[in-house]
Amino acid sequence: MAKRNIGMWLYQNSGGDVIQKKMIKKLKEREIEVLPNINLKDALAKNGHIIYEMKNKNLKLDKLDLFFSYNAGEQTPYQVYLYKALNRIIPMINSYEAFEISEDKFHTSFLLRKNGIRTADYKLCNKDDTYRLQNIMQKWEKMVYKPVDGWGGIGVTKIDNIEALNMLIPFLNQINLKHFYVEKYVDYDNTDYRIDIVDGQFVGCYGRKAATGHWKTNVTSGGSVFLREANDEIVNLAINATKVLGLDIAGVDIIFDRKKEEYIVLEVNGIPAFATPEQEKLGLNFNDKKIDLIVDLIDRKALKKG
Repeated sequence: MAKRNIGMWLYQNSGGDVIQKKMIKKLKEREIEVLPNINLKDALAKNGHIIYEMKNKNLKLDKLDLFFSYNAGEQTPYQVYLYKALNRIIPMINSYEAFEISEDKFHTSFLLRKNGIRTADYKLCNKDDTYRLQNIMQKWEKMVYKPVDGWGGIGVTKIDNIEALNMLIPFLNQINLKHFYVEKYVDYDNTDYRIDIVDGQFVGCYGRKAATGHWKTNVTSGGSVFLREANDEIVNLAINATKVLGLDIAGVDIIFDRKKEEYIVLEVNGIPAFATPEQEKLGLNFNDKKIDLIVDLIDRKALKKG
């Protein structure tokens, strides 16, 4: 069998460079050559090919056997646009279709609920129907506004009363939104479970808790990571959510609704980070397992050459 060649774009901060080296070494042992740091932002599409300029030659990315994109922090609209085009020709991890769904909070919640997976109650309404938000607020008492395509808790706003909503609406109108997506505020203990899934298998679990006096658990919003064990119910919920969305790799955020006394899926991240060196010192030891499962996945999905 001829060697297979794949492209990789994996984040380099927070220990990502070390993860990449380990992954490349394991792939090379399987006669899979890796072209690292392929950022589609720097590629050019022309005449049926997607070209990436390298030092000595121009690489036709559409001739690769697979492309692995894993860098949430540096995504650009152009890069994502080419991601979609390239996935029409070669395999991806994750597929563009699954990636696109996971990037949109409404489509994620809509699909999960249609498949019987518990989420927070949500509403999506036209930007011109702001009166609907006022009706929703009166019914729910508390709700959370979320940009459908945000991540890391950026732009997420808790609305406690009708006065706060009336102050938020003019701001939302100024940024020219097409629609409003809101979720009913869930009564929880300000902690969550992050469950990592690769290729339908449980990789690891850790907890996140909001800073004192705050409610967001995202690390980028001041939350912190702690060791936490998952039970079978949580793991199965995460595996099923990942399957419904069609993701090869996912980080599923789960919280316990104290009012309904049940676990719910809060969000699904298609590019969940590996444990950082600092987190590994805390005891998060799932990186090697995650690397092995991703290598197995790449080996299986990369185009075979006879």
